[in-house]
Amino acid sequence: MIETIKSIILDFQEMRVETGVPRRLRIETARGKAAVCIGVRRCGKSTYLFQLIERLVQGGVPRENILYLNLFDDRLHNLRHDNLGLIAEAYYAIYPEKKNTETVHCFFDEIQAVPGWEPFVDRLMRTERCQVYLTGSSARMLSKEIATQMRGRAWSWELFPFSFREFLDYKEIESKGALSTQKRLLVQKAFDEYWQTGGFPEVAGIARHLRIKTHQEYFHTILYRDIVERHDIPHPKAVTDLARRLVDNTASLYSVNSLTGHLKSLGHRAPKSAVSDYLAWFEDAYFLFTVRIFDASLARSNANPKKVYCVDHALVNSVSSGILVNSGHLLENLVFTALRRLYAEIYYYRTKTGKEVDFIVPRRGLPDVLVQVSESLAEPQTRKREVAALIEAMTERGLKTATIVTRSESETVVAGEKTVEAVPAWRFLLDLPESAE
Repeated sequence: MIETIKSIILDFQEMRVETGVPRRLRIETARGKAAVCIGVRRCGKSTYLFQLIERLVQGGVPRENILYLNLFDDRLHNLRHDNLGLIAEAYYAIYPEKKNTETVHCFFDEIQAVPGWEPFVDRLMRTERCQVYLTGSSARMLSKEIATQMRGRAWSWELFPFSFREFLDYKEIESKGALSTQKRLLVQKAFDEYWQTGGFPEVAGIARHLRIKTHQEYFHTILYRDIVERHDIPHPKAVTDLARRLVDNTASLYSVNSLTGHLKSLGHRAPKSAVSDYLAWFEDAYFLFTVRIFDASLARSNANPKKVYCVDHALVNSVSSGILVNSGHLLENLVFTALRRLYAEIYYYRTKTGKEVDFIVPRRGLPDVLVQVSESLAEPQTRKREVAALIEAMTERGLKTATIVTRSESETVVAGEKTVEAVPAWRFLLDLPESAE
């Protein structure tokens, strides 16, 4: 095994890696802290590691001081937590002179492929001169696994598929500052493309039938590798049927009872507890996200129906049956993922009279963010309903501003001291901050 690890290390050091489009995520490092990048499968985590490696090399770090391993490499299949120490042994067998004299930058891709990896990384940082970078596709790495095993020795960041700004970077379209008429038209045309393709880097620029095929492959891989295999589920068909039901109901309300009943109608014997587990595992894999009602009482919040969103609106289009999902749902999903890149806590809001607002983001020390999504406000009744819900929510939350995201319309509605801005989706996405305030 040591010889295999040696050859993988050396092969990578000689290889010219594809660094792709620079991502707008800035991971910071510190001595004694592992940097952890987490996100859905195929969102670009490996490429992001290559960008970090390239930055180190350009900054003067010798390639020999880079140790990169992808733990999904089939040659490392027999590597288990009790022999992960072979990695350091193999590296220092190649470069004995670097041990305890030079900093070695260790990149471990898809680390969750090896159960029990945490003590190894912890020991590596304590006993060797190493800066460690990790990627994984499990949200548990953000909290449970790192908090208990790494004892505060890690900082975590989330990576999602391309944001609209990153898609513009891929298209080489400048989006900073004021936009001239020509640039605005370019941005709007790029948004139409982003609307069709979504943010997964691999599908950018490929034909529609290949994009759909790729998305469907992602769907099955996430379900089987990140849900069924990881959690050793004996009845994978129930998981697939549940995932399809949720994708078909993107941006809609669900309850565990209704989902359990649906699976039962298909002949699955999945109790409510199993359905709750599946929902948690979908979220853990950064595939499907649950949004609860905003309520000071956690019990009431959990008792109310919840809404479901997918990590990518175009993925929904490619894998849903197309019966229940419409373009309004997809627009709402797009707005959710844009907000989720910035904020971990997002809720939907119901006023005291029962009016609903799609998103409320509570921010510590800052006013809440209220966002309503409506494909069009051309219909007077729709406009009246959406504005009235926001005005009522603003009054209850003590806010002066709120936003309606539309497909292409702009409007400002002033009601006393309150202002509701209707903005087209492309403008909303560009106006969002690049990082949480």
